Amino acid sequence: MSTPAFTPEDHAALIRRYFDACNAADYDALVGCFMPDAVHYFPAGLPEVPWRGADTIARKWIWCVETLGSQWTIERIIVSHDTPEAMIEWTHWKNKSGTALRGAEWYDFDPATGKIAEIRAYYASPADKSTRINELVDFDYAGRGYHLRSIAGSAS
Repeated sequence: MSTPAFTPEDHAALIRRYFDACNAADYDALVGCFMPDAVHYFPAGLPEVPWRGADTIARKWIWCVETLGSQWTIERIIVSHDTPEAMIEWTHWKNKSGTALRGAEWYDFDPATGKIAEIRAYYASPADKSTRINELVDFDYAGRGYHLRSIAGSAS
């Protein structure tokens, strides 16, 4: 039996489904995006990181939606044509506080299932509580077509 071949389009579609599931706080859809033993890494400064396991990852994002009013938008996706990897830029809108954080993530996919095996998150800047929107200094987000406000329920 041969290993299924997953295309760059398959990986991009899975990332979009993952963000849609995050925005909807949909536990089953979130878990379905990941290998059971997936790991989500974060920069220092957050409690209880990394998040280990599909169940933990799903529950943590649901907590963010319920507690922080979190919504996420995908700004860019680049998927490798010859390895099961991708890179994205995103914005995490924390609607209850009126703040946002911009960053990027590296994705590793399981070659046999196409599911997410690992995510490594990188922030554009520290999660500075005194800054309303954490982002790169002097980067022309508007001019480059990035979202400038939260769009509830849309990851694209």
